[in-house]
Amino acid sequence: MKKNIFSKAVLVFGVTVLSVNSVNAQSNDRQKKEPPTFSQLLEEMDKDEDGKLSKSEIKGPLKNDFDKNDSDEDGFISEAEFKKAPKPERKSRN
Repeated sequence: MKKNIFSKAVLVFGVTVLSVNSVNAQSNDRQKKEPPTFSQLLEEMDKDEDGKLSKSEIKGPLKNDFDKNDSDEDGFISEAEFKKAPKPERKSRN
């Protein structure tokens, strides 16, 4: 009888721990991810260190809409153009 109660207690404890871990993992995924700043992008992508981003240097959503964001059509995205660029759309959930 004591063995049965102990087994149930261990089972309940295990399920509780798994539930708490699952909830914590989901809440961490929901934290807002801030978009990078222009200076962060320069650090990552500005290979020639000219303070501007050319189409060959960038990647991701910014590259997909490069021509739209390069408002002065000089072949580079400056900080001013980056700030005016529309935010990328979030992926839809199914």
